[in-house]
Amino acid sequence: MRPYAILTLCCALLASVDACAAIGQRFPSERKEVVDPVTGTRLTFLTSRPHGDSKIYQTHPQWTADGQWLIFRSRLAGNEAMAVNEKTGDIVQVTEGGYEGMLNAARKSMKLYFLRRAGDDRQVVEVDLARVLADSAAGRMGDAASYQRVAATLPASMEAYGDTALDADEEWLYVRVGPHEAARHLAPGTKLEPAFGPRKMGAGPAGIARVNVRTGEVRHVVSVPFQVGHIQANLWNPGEIVFCWETGGKSPQRTWTVKADGSGLRPLYPEAPYEWVTHEAVIGKDEVALAIMGHRAIPGAVAAVDAPATDVGGANPGQDDGWGRTGTREKPSGLAIVNLRTRQMQIVGQTPSGSGFWHVHGSSDGRFAVGDDFSRSLYLIDRASHEMKLLTTGHKTTAADHPHPTFSPDGTRIEIQSAMLSADGRTLNICIVPVPEAWLKR
Repeated sequence: MRPYAILTLCCALLASVDACAAIGQRFPSERKEVVDPVTGTRLTFLTSRPHGDSKIYQTHPQWTADGQWLIFRSRLAGNEAMAVNEKTGDIVQVTEGGYEGMLNAARKSMKLYFLRRAGDDRQVVEVDLARVLADSAAGRMGDAASYQRVAATLPASMEAYGDTALDADEEWLYVRVGPHEAARHLAPGTKLEPAFGPRKMGAGPAGIARVNVRTGEVRHVVSVPFQVGHIQANLWNPGEIVFCWETGGKSPQRTWTVKADGSGLRPLYPEAPYEWVTHEAVIGKDEVALAIMGHRAIPGAVAAVDAPATDVGGANPGQDDGWGRTGTREKPSGLAIVNLRTRQMQIVGQTPSGSGFWHVHGSSDGRFAVGDDFSRSLYLIDRASHEMKLLTTGHKTTAADHPHPTFSPDGTRIEIQSAMLSADGRTLNICIVPVPEAWLKR
C-alpha cells in the first residue's frame, strides 16, 4: 500500500483527528440536498456532520479563484482550514500547523493567506492551494513546507492580530496592530477614545499595517484613537480599505474607510446618534452594504406582537441596557447600500417586523442584496424593484451563530452557515442557497 494511502487510512481510523492533521488529508463527501420545509428552496449542504464548521466571515471571499472550492473553518482536523468541492463534496485539509483569525482566499490566484503564531511573533503564511488540491487528488502529498511559505514574520512589538484582509492586487495583506504600535504613529496630542457601551470595548488606540506577501516589507497604514475591527479590502479597487470602530454593539461612528497609503481617512457612512449601524461588507467596486438595525423596542411604546425578546444567551445581542435610545424603528432602518464615490446611501429593504437585517451582503453586479435576521431567516432583495423574498427559515434560533450570507462571485448562489441538520440545534454546517432561477432571468 502507498504511504499516502496508509496515512489516509490511519486518519480515518483514529478517534482523535488532531493526532493526524496533515495537509492534503481527504475526507469523504457529506454533500446533501435538502428542501427547506417552509419556503421550498432547495438547499445544498456541503457539510452535514457535527464537526463544528463555520464559514469565513461575509466580508471576505469564500470561493477559491477557480470557483470550484469553498474554504471554511472546522474542527474536523483540529485547528486547520478546509476546502470543500462544491460539485463533488470532497473535503481536503489545506493547512498544517494551524492558523489565527481570518482566512484570506485570493480571487485571482489559487492562494490562501493568514497569520500564524510563532512564539510571541506572528507569521504571514501563504498556501499554494492549486498544488495542495492537485497532489491530494493524486495521492502524492509532500511535506507541509512544500505547500506553505512564510511570507513575513511580524515581531511581537507590532501586536499583530488575525484581523487581516488581502488587497485586490494580492501583493499586500492588511493587518490590525495593537495599541503600543498604533500609538507610535499617532499625532501628538491625539485624544484617545474611552470604552463605549456596556461591553466596555472600543477604547483606542489601534491601527492597520500592511505586509507585502512577496517581499515581506511592512508599512504602517493608519492609526486611530479607537478600537479597530472587521478590516476588509475593496476586492475590485486596489489600495482601498474599509474597517470599523468595534465596541461589541452600537458605535459612535461604526464605519470607516482609508487608502493603503494612509490618506483619505473618513467615516464611510456618517451615522446619527440614534442609528445602530453594523456589519458593513464591501460588495462591489463602488459599494458597501451595511445594516441599520431596527431590533430594539421603543421605550414607552406598545410592543409589537413579535417584538424581539431579551438577549438569548448572547445569541441576539443589543437587548441589554446601556446602549442609549438606538436601534429602534422610530427612524429609517434596514439593509443599506452606500456608494464609496458619491457617498449616497439607499435603503433597499427591511423586514416588516422582528429584529430587522443583521448580517448583509450583495451581488457584485448590483442586482441583488441579501440579509439574515435574529430568527436566522434569510431574505433576498431585488435591488431594482425592492421586492423581497424569504429564501429559508430552517436554521434554528439556537444555532451557535448567524447565517452570515455571502454571494458567490457570479451572483447566482449564497453561502451560509446553518444548524438546520444539527441534532443539538447549535452545530453549524456549510450550506449553499440558490438565487431563484426566475429572479436570475429578470
